[in-house]
Amino acid sequence: MTDSSFLDVALTRLDEAARHLQTDGDVLERLKYPRETTKVRLMIRMDDGSRKSFLAWRCRYDDTRGPTKGGIRYHPDATVEEVETLAFWMTFKCAVMNLPYGGGKGAVQVDPRTLSKAELERLSRAYVQAFARIIGPDRDIPAPDVYTNAIIMGWMADEYASIVGQSVPAVITGKPIALGGSLGRDDATARGGYYLVRHLARELGLGSRMRVAVQGFGNAGQFIASLLAAEGHSIVAVSDSRGAVICEDGLDVDALLRAKAAGQPVTSLAGQGGVRTLAAEDLIAVDCDLLVPAALENMIDEANAHRVHARVVLELANGPVTPEADRILEGKRVVVLPDILANAGGVTVSYFEWVQNRQGYYWTVEEVHERLKATMEREGAKIWSIARERQVSPRTAAYIHALSRLASAIEAHGTQQFFTS
Repeated sequence: MTDSSFLDVALTRLDEAARHLQTDGDVLERLKYPRETTKVRLMIRMDDGSRKSFLAWRCRYDDTRGPTKGGIRYHPDATVEEVETLAFWMTFKCAVMNLPYGGGKGAVQVDPRTLSKAELERLSRAYVQAFARIIGPDRDIPAPDVYTNAIIMGWMADEYASIVGQSVPAVITGKPIALGGSLGRDDATARGGYYLVRHLARELGLGSRMRVAVQGFGNAGQFIASLLAAEGHSIVAVSDSRGAVICEDGLDVDALLRAKAAGQPVTSLAGQGGVRTLAAEDLIAVDCDLLVPAALENMIDEANAHRVHARVVLELANGPVTPEADRILEGKRVVVLPDILANAGGVTVSYFEWVQNRQGYYWTVEEVHERLKATMEREGAKIWSIARERQVSPRTAAYIHALSRLASAIEAHGTQQFFTS
Protein backbone atom coordinates (compact mmCIF):
# COMPACT_ATOMS: atom_id res chain seq x y z
CA MET A 1 0.00 0.00 0.00
CA THR A 2 1.42 3.40 -0.94
CA ASP A 3 1.50 6.24 1.54
CA SER A 4 -0.77 8.34 -0.68
CA SER A 5 -3.54 5.76 -0.32
CA PHE A 6 -3.08 5.20 3.41
CA LEU A 7 -5.69 7.71 4.59
CA ASP A 8 -7.96 6.98 1.62
CA VAL A 9 -8.06 3.31 2.61
CA ALA A 10 -8.80 4.23 6.23
CA LEU A 11 -11.65 6.44 5.05
CA THR A 12 -13.33 3.41 3.44
CA ARG A 13 -14.16 2.35 7.02
CA LEU A 14 -15.99 5.65 7.47
CA ASP A 15 -17.90 5.21 4.23
CA GLU A 16 -18.92 1.68 5.18
CA ALA A 17 -20.24 2.82 8.57
CA ALA A 18 -22.08 5.76 7.00
CA ARG A 19 -24.01 3.37 4.77
CA HIS A 20 -25.61 1.89 7.88
CA LEU A 21 -26.61 5.25 9.34
CA GLN A 22 -28.56 8.23 8.04
CA THR A 23 -25.47 10.40 8.30
CA ASP A 24 -25.76 14.06 7.36
CA GLY A 25 -23.42 15.19 4.60
CA ASP A 26 -21.94 17.83 6.93
CA VAL A 27 -20.67 15.05 9.18
CA LEU A 28 -18.86 13.21 6.41
CA GLU A 29 -17.39 16.43 5.01
CA ARG A 30 -15.90 17.24 8.40
CA LEU A 31 -14.50 13.77 9.05
CA LYS A 32 -12.91 13.19 5.64
CA TYR A 33 -10.13 15.71 6.19
CA PRO A 34 -7.77 16.49 9.09
CA ARG A 35 -8.51 19.79 10.79
CA GLU A 36 -4.87 20.81 11.13
CA THR A 37 -1.51 19.26 10.22
CA THR A 38 1.75 21.05 11.02
CA LYS A 39 5.17 20.13 9.63
CA VAL A 40 8.45 21.41 11.04
CA ARG A 41 12.16 20.75 10.89
CA LEU A 42 13.74 20.06 14.27
CA MET A 43 17.36 21.22 14.38
CA ILE A 44 19.46 19.77 17.20
CA ARG A 45 23.10 19.78 18.21
CA MET A 46 24.64 16.31 17.98
CA ASP A 47 27.20 14.99 20.44
CA ASP A 48 30.02 15.52 17.93
CA GLY A 49 29.18 19.23 17.73
CA SER A 50 27.44 19.09 14.36
CA ARG A 51 23.85 20.12 13.70
CA LYS A 52 21.28 17.76 12.23
CA SER A 53 17.67 18.30 11.22
CA PHE A 54 14.72 15.92 11.54
CA LEU A 55 11.31 16.17 9.90
CA ALA A 56 8.43 16.22 12.41
CA TRP A 57 4.63 16.50 12.32
CA ARG A 58 1.63 17.00 14.57
CA CYS A 59 -1.89 16.39 13.30
CA ARG A 60 -5.12 17.41 15.05
CA TYR A 61 -7.70 15.50 13.05
CA ASP A 62 -10.99 16.45 14.74
CA ASP A 63 -11.79 18.22 18.00
CA THR A 64 -15.60 18.18 17.95
CA ARG A 65 -15.82 16.04 21.10
CA GLY A 66 -12.90 17.62 22.96
CA PRO A 67 -9.15 18.29 22.80
CA THR A 68 -7.25 16.04 20.41
CA LYS A 69 -5.35 13.09 21.85
CA GLY A 70 -2.69 10.88 20.36
CA GLY A 71 0.83 9.56 20.63
CA ILE A 72 4.15 10.70 19.19
CA ARG A 73 6.19 8.09 17.38
CA TYR A 74 9.87 8.16 16.46
CA HIS A 75 10.40 6.10 13.32
CA PRO A 76 12.68 6.42 10.28
CA ASP A 77 9.79 5.61 7.91
CA ALA A 78 7.27 8.05 9.42
CA THR A 79 5.29 10.09 6.86
CA VAL A 80 2.63 12.78 7.01
CA GLU A 81 0.11 10.37 5.46
CA GLU A 82 0.75 7.87 8.23
CA VAL A 83 0.40 10.56 10.90
CA GLU A 84 -2.92 11.77 9.50
CA THR A 85 -4.27 8.23 9.21
CA LEU A 86 -3.30 7.42 12.79
CA ALA A 87 -4.99 10.65 13.92
CA PHE A 88 -8.13 9.59 12.02
CA TRP A 89 -8.10 6.25 13.84
CA MET A 90 -7.62 8.04 17.16
CA THR A 91 -10.69 10.18 16.45
CA PHE A 92 -12.81 7.05 16.11
CA LYS A 93 -11.08 5.22 18.95
CA CYS A 94 -11.87 8.00 21.42
CA ALA A 95 -15.48 8.08 20.21
CA VAL A 96 -15.76 4.28 20.56
CA MET A 97 -14.68 4.54 24.19
CA ASN A 98 -16.85 7.65 24.78
CA LEU A 99 -13.85 9.71 25.86
CA PRO A 100 -14.18 13.53 25.69
CA TYR A 101 -11.43 13.72 23.07
CA GLY A 102 -10.83 14.08 19.39
CA GLY A 103 -7.99 12.38 17.54
CA GLY A 104 -4.42 13.55 17.12
CA LYS A 105 -1.00 12.09 16.30
CA GLY A 106 2.61 13.14 15.97
CA ALA A 107 5.86 11.76 14.60
CA VAL A 108 9.52 12.46 14.04
CA GLN A 109 11.27 10.88 11.07
CA VAL A 110 14.22 9.39 12.96
CA ASP A 111 15.68 6.07 14.03
CA PRO A 112 16.06 6.73 17.77
CA ARG A 113 18.43 3.77 18.10
CA THR A 114 21.07 5.83 16.26
CA LEU A 115 20.91 8.63 18.85
CA SER A 116 22.67 8.89 22.19
CA LYS A 117 20.49 9.47 25.24
CA ALA A 118 21.54 13.11 25.32
CA GLU A 119 20.66 13.56 21.63
CA LEU A 120 17.32 11.86 22.24
CA GLU A 121 16.55 14.31 25.04
CA ARG A 122 17.48 17.31 22.87
CA LEU A 123 15.28 15.98 20.06
CA SER A 124 12.33 15.46 22.43
CA ARG A 125 12.62 18.94 23.90
CA ALA A 126 12.98 20.41 20.40
CA TYR A 127 9.69 18.75 19.44
CA VAL A 128 7.88 20.53 22.27
CA GLN A 129 9.57 23.84 21.47
CA ALA A 130 8.32 23.54 17.89
CA PHE A 131 4.76 22.51 18.77
CA ALA A 132 4.22 24.36 22.06
CA ARG A 133 1.49 26.55 20.53
CA ILE A 134 -0.34 23.49 19.22
CA ILE A 135 -0.32 21.18 22.23
CA GLY A 136 -1.90 21.93 25.60
CA PRO A 137 -4.08 20.22 28.24
CA ASP A 138 -7.24 21.70 26.69
CA ARG A 139 -6.15 21.59 23.05
CA ASP A 140 -3.92 18.64 22.12
CA ILE A 141 -2.49 16.04 24.50
CA PRO A 142 0.41 13.83 23.27
CA ALA A 143 1.40 10.43 24.65
CA PRO A 144 3.96 7.69 23.91
CA ASP A 145 3.84 5.62 20.73
CA VAL A 146 6.32 3.58 18.69
CA TYR A 147 9.88 4.05 20.03
CA THR A 148 8.84 6.65 22.61
CA ASN A 149 8.35 5.99 26.31
CA ALA A 150 7.67 7.46 29.76
CA ILE A 151 11.09 9.10 30.07
CA ILE A 152 10.63 10.91 26.76
CA MET A 153 7.17 12.06 27.89
CA GLY A 154 8.74 13.35 31.11
CA TRP A 155 11.27 15.41 29.13
CA MET A 156 8.47 16.80 26.99
CA ALA A 157 6.27 17.74 29.96
CA ASP A 158 9.26 19.43 31.59
CA GLU A 159 10.04 21.41 28.44
CA TYR A 160 6.43 22.55 28.16
CA ALA A 161 6.51 23.67 31.81
CA SER A 162 9.66 25.70 31.09
CA ILE A 163 8.00 27.40 28.12
CA VAL A 164 4.74 28.34 29.88
CA GLY A 165 6.37 29.07 33.23
CA GLN A 166 4.45 26.58 35.37
CA SER A 167 3.97 22.86 35.87
CA VAL A 168 1.23 21.50 33.60
CA PRO A 169 1.28 17.71 34.03
CA ALA A 170 -1.99 17.23 32.09
CA VAL A 171 -0.31 18.38 28.86
CA ILE A 172 1.26 14.94 28.31
CA THR A 173 0.16 11.45 29.33
CA GLY A 174 2.23 8.30 29.70
CA LYS A 175 4.65 10.10 32.02
CA PRO A 176 6.72 8.44 34.76
CA ILE A 177 4.70 7.83 37.93
CA ALA A 178 6.94 10.24 39.87
CA LEU A 179 6.06 13.02 37.40
CA GLY A 180 2.30 12.60 37.49
CA GLY A 181 1.86 9.43 35.48
CA SER A 182 -0.94 7.01 36.23
CA LEU A 183 -0.55 3.62 37.81
CA GLY A 184 -1.68 0.96 35.37
CA ARG A 185 -0.60 2.88 32.26
CA ASP A 186 2.30 0.55 31.42
CA ASP A 187 0.15 -2.45 30.49
CA ALA A 188 -3.08 -0.59 29.64
CA THR A 189 -3.16 -1.38 25.91
CA ALA A 190 -2.71 -5.10 26.48
CA ARG A 191 -4.90 -5.21 29.58
CA GLY A 192 -7.77 -3.56 27.71
CA GLY A 193 -7.54 -6.22 24.99
CA TYR A 194 -7.33 -8.92 27.64
CA TYR A 195 -10.48 -7.67 29.37
CA LEU A 196 -12.27 -7.52 26.01
CA VAL A 197 -11.41 -11.09 25.00
CA ARG A 198 -12.28 -12.43 28.44
CA HIS A 199 -15.65 -10.62 28.44
CA LEU A 200 -16.62 -11.84 24.95
CA ALA A 201 -15.03 -15.31 25.22
CA ARG A 202 -18.32 -17.21 25.13
CA GLU A 203 -19.65 -15.26 22.15
CA LEU A 204 -16.32 -15.73 20.37
CA GLY A 205 -16.31 -19.48 20.99
CA LEU A 206 -13.10 -19.33 23.00
CA GLY A 207 -12.51 -21.83 25.78
CA SER A 208 -10.78 -21.58 29.14
CA ARG A 209 -7.50 -22.86 27.67
CA MET A 210 -6.59 -20.93 24.53
CA ARG A 211 -3.60 -21.40 22.26
CA VAL A 212 -2.22 -17.91 21.53
CA ALA A 213 0.25 -16.54 18.97
CA VAL A 214 1.65 -13.02 19.45
CA GLN A 215 3.12 -11.11 16.51
CA GLY A 216 5.37 -8.37 17.89
CA PHE A 217 6.83 -9.05 21.34
CA GLY A 218 7.22 -5.40 22.31
CA ASN A 219 5.40 -3.56 25.07
CA ALA A 220 1.84 -4.62 24.23
CA GLY A 221 2.87 -8.08 23.05
CA GLN A 222 4.80 -8.84 26.22
CA PHE A 223 2.00 -7.71 28.50
CA ILE A 224 -0.77 -9.60 26.67
CA ALA A 225 1.35 -12.77 26.73
CA SER A 226 1.95 -12.35 30.47
CA LEU A 227 -1.71 -11.68 31.27
CA LEU A 228 -2.99 -14.63 29.24
CA ALA A 229 -0.28 -17.03 30.47
CA ALA A 230 -1.08 -16.10 34.09
CA GLU A 231 -4.67 -17.18 33.44
CA GLY A 232 -3.55 -20.57 32.17
CA HIS A 233 -3.60 -19.99 28.42
CA SER A 234 -0.76 -21.37 26.28
CA ILE A 235 1.45 -18.93 24.38
CA VAL A 236 2.56 -21.17 21.53
CA ALA A 237 4.40 -18.67 19.30
CA VAL A 238 5.83 -15.14 19.46
CA SER A 239 7.86 -12.97 17.12
CA ASP A 240 9.96 -9.82 17.31
CA SER A 241 11.87 -7.79 14.72
CA ARG A 242 14.59 -10.45 14.57
CA GLY A 243 12.59 -13.65 14.20
CA ALA A 244 10.04 -15.94 15.80
CA VAL A 245 9.84 -19.05 18.00
CA ILE A 246 7.20 -21.72 18.47
CA CYS A 247 6.58 -24.46 21.01
CA GLU A 248 3.55 -26.72 20.72
CA ASP A 249 3.50 -27.27 24.49
CA GLY A 250 3.65 -23.54 25.22
CA LEU A 251 6.54 -21.13 25.58
CA ASP A 252 8.01 -20.06 28.91
CA VAL A 253 6.83 -16.44 28.95
CA ASP A 254 9.03 -15.52 31.92
CA ALA A 255 12.09 -16.76 30.03
CA LEU A 256 11.05 -14.72 27.00
CA LEU A 257 10.69 -11.62 29.16
CA ARG A 258 14.12 -12.15 30.69
CA ALA A 259 15.66 -12.51 27.23
CA LYS A 260 14.05 -9.30 25.98
CA ALA A 261 15.10 -7.41 29.13
CA ALA A 262 18.66 -8.53 28.44
CA GLY A 263 18.46 -7.21 24.87
CA GLN A 264 18.26 -10.68 23.30
CA PRO A 265 15.82 -11.71 20.55
CA VAL A 266 13.08 -14.23 21.22
CA THR A 267 15.01 -16.69 19.03
CA SER A 268 17.63 -16.92 21.80
CA LEU A 269 15.33 -19.49 23.44
CA ALA A 270 15.47 -21.85 20.46
CA GLY A 271 16.62 -25.35 21.33
CA GLN A 272 15.37 -25.20 24.91
CA GLY A 273 12.45 -27.42 25.96
CA GLY A 274 11.05 -28.04 22.50
CA VAL A 275 11.35 -24.41 21.35
CA ARG A 276 12.20 -24.04 17.68
CA THR A 277 12.63 -21.09 15.38
CA LEU A 278 10.01 -20.00 12.90
CA ALA A 279 10.20 -17.57 10.01
CA ALA A 280 8.66 -14.33 11.28
CA GLU A 281 6.28 -14.17 8.32
CA ASP A 282 4.97 -17.64 9.22
CA LEU A 283 3.72 -16.64 12.66
CA ILE A 284 0.29 -15.62 11.37
CA ALA A 285 -0.16 -19.15 9.98
CA VAL A 286 0.30 -20.84 13.37
CA ASP A 287 -2.63 -23.07 14.38
CA CYS A 288 -4.09 -21.22 17.38
CA ASP A 289 -7.30 -19.92 18.91
CA LEU A 290 -6.19 -16.30 19.30
CA LEU A 291 -3.79 -14.41 17.03
CA VAL A 292 -2.55 -11.09 18.42
CA PRO A 293 -0.92 -8.75 15.88
CA ALA A 294 0.92 -6.29 18.13
CA ALA A 295 3.52 -4.87 15.71
CA LEU A 296 2.92 -2.38 12.89
CA GLU A 297 0.30 -1.56 10.25
CA ASN A 298 -0.68 -3.80 7.32
CA MET A 299 0.92 -6.99 8.67
CA ILE A 300 -2.01 -9.12 7.50
CA ASP A 301 -2.91 -8.34 3.91
CA GLU A 302 -4.42 -9.82 0.78
CA ALA A 303 -1.30 -11.89 0.15
CA ASN A 304 -1.18 -13.72 3.48
CA ALA A 305 -4.65 -13.51 5.08
CA HIS A 306 -5.61 -16.92 3.68
CA ARG A 307 -2.86 -18.44 5.86
CA VAL A 308 -4.48 -17.33 9.15
CA HIS A 309 -5.71 -20.34 11.15
CA ALA A 310 -6.84 -18.53 14.30
CA ARG A 311 -10.45 -18.37 15.44
CA VAL A 312 -10.09 -14.76 16.64
CA VAL A 313 -7.69 -11.91 15.77
CA LEU A 314 -7.12 -9.30 18.49
CA GLU A 315 -5.66 -6.13 16.95
CA LEU A 316 -3.33 -4.64 19.55
CA ALA A 317 -1.42 -2.83 16.79
CA ASN A 318 -2.95 0.03 14.81
CA GLY A 319 -4.24 -1.07 11.41
CA PRO A 320 -2.56 -4.50 11.23
CA VAL A 321 -5.29 -5.95 8.96
CA THR A 322 -5.98 -4.37 5.57
CA PRO A 323 -9.55 -4.07 4.17
CA GLU A 324 -8.75 -6.75 1.58
CA ALA A 325 -7.55 -9.08 4.35
CA ASP A 326 -10.69 -8.29 6.34
CA ARG A 327 -12.85 -9.65 3.55
CA ILE A 328 -10.75 -12.82 3.30
CA LEU A 329 -10.86 -13.41 7.07
CA GLU A 330 -14.61 -12.80 7.17
CA GLY A 331 -15.00 -15.44 4.46
CA LYS A 332 -12.98 -17.83 6.61
CA ARG A 333 -15.23 -17.00 9.60
CA VAL A 334 -12.30 -15.51 11.52
CA VAL A 335 -13.55 -12.84 13.93
CA VAL A 336 -11.40 -9.68 14.03
CA LEU A 337 -11.67 -7.55 17.15
CA PRO A 338 -10.75 -4.17 15.62
CA ASP A 339 -7.96 -1.88 16.76
CA ILE A 340 -10.21 1.09 17.58
CA LEU A 341 -11.75 -1.10 20.28
CA ALA A 342 -9.17 -3.81 21.03
CA ASN A 343 -6.19 -1.53 21.74
CA ALA A 344 -8.18 1.37 23.21
CA GLY A 345 -7.08 0.51 26.75
CA GLY A 346 -4.03 2.71 26.22
CA VAL A 347 -5.91 5.91 25.42
CA THR A 348 -8.50 5.10 28.09
CA VAL A 349 -5.90 4.99 30.84
CA SER A 350 -4.23 8.05 29.31
CA TYR A 351 -7.59 9.76 29.82
CA PHE A 352 -7.57 8.54 33.42
CA GLU A 353 -4.08 10.07 33.83
CA TRP A 354 -5.28 13.41 32.40
CA VAL A 355 -8.25 13.39 34.80
CA GLN A 356 -6.01 12.63 37.77
CA ASN A 357 -3.57 15.38 36.76
CA ARG A 358 -6.37 17.92 36.59
CA GLN A 359 -7.86 16.80 39.89
CA GLY A 360 -4.53 16.55 41.68
CA TYR A 361 -5.87 13.31 43.15
CA TYR A 362 -4.43 9.93 42.17
CA TRP A 363 -6.06 6.50 42.04
CA THR A 364 -4.74 3.11 43.12
CA VAL A 365 -3.81 0.59 40.43
CA GLU A 366 -6.84 -1.46 41.46
CA GLU A 367 -9.11 1.54 40.79
CA VAL A 368 -7.51 2.06 37.38
CA HIS A 369 -7.95 -1.60 36.47
CA GLU A 370 -11.55 -1.62 37.67
CA ARG A 371 -12.44 1.48 35.64
CA LEU A 372 -10.64 0.17 32.54
CA LYS A 373 -12.38 -3.21 32.81
CA ALA A 374 -15.80 -1.58 33.13
CA THR A 375 -15.16 0.67 30.11
CA MET A 376 -13.85 -2.13 27.85
CA GLU A 377 -16.71 -4.45 28.78
CA ARG A 378 -19.37 -1.75 28.31
CA GLU A 379 -18.22 -0.63 24.88
CA GLY A 380 -17.27 -4.15 23.76
CA ALA A 381 -20.76 -5.42 24.58
CA LYS A 382 -22.38 -2.51 22.69
CA ILE A 383 -20.28 -3.14 19.61
CA TRP A 384 -20.92 -6.90 19.71
CA SER A 385 -24.65 -6.16 19.93
CA ILE A 386 -24.50 -3.81 16.93
CA ALA A 387 -22.60 -6.45 14.94
CA ARG A 388 -25.25 -9.09 15.65
CA GLU A 389 -28.24 -6.80 15.10
CA ARG A 390 -26.98 -5.37 11.80
CA GLN A 391 -25.21 -8.54 10.63
CA VAL A 392 -21.91 -6.75 10.14
CA SER A 393 -18.35 -7.41 11.25
CA PRO A 394 -17.17 -6.15 14.65
CA ARG A 395 -15.00 -3.60 12.82
CA THR A 396 -17.93 -2.11 10.92
CA ALA A 397 -19.96 -2.21 14.14
CA ALA A 398 -17.21 -0.28 15.96
CA TYR A 399 -17.17 2.40 13.25
CA ILE A 400 -20.97 2.62 13.32
CA HIS A 401 -20.82 3.03 17.11
CA ALA A 402 -18.14 5.75 16.90
CA LEU A 403 -19.73 7.55 13.94
CA SER A 404 -23.08 7.81 15.73
CA ARG A 405 -21.38 9.63 18.61
CA LEU A 406 -19.32 11.87 16.33
CA ALA A 407 -22.36 12.67 14.20
CA SER A 408 -24.39 13.68 17.26
CA ALA A 409 -21.64 16.11 18.30
CA ILE A 410 -21.16 17.58 14.83
CA GLU A 411 -24.91 17.89 14.20
CA ALA A 412 -25.34 19.67 17.54
CA HIS A 413 -23.62 22.69 15.93
CA GLY A 414 -26.24 22.75 13.19
CA THR A 415 -26.39 21.09 9.77
CA GLN A 416 -27.46 22.22 6.31
CA GLN A 417 -31.03 21.21 7.09
CA PHE A 418 -31.02 23.41 10.22
CA PHE A 419 -29.69 26.47 8.40
CA THR A 420 -32.01 26.15 5.38
CA SER A 421 -35.23 25.27 7.23
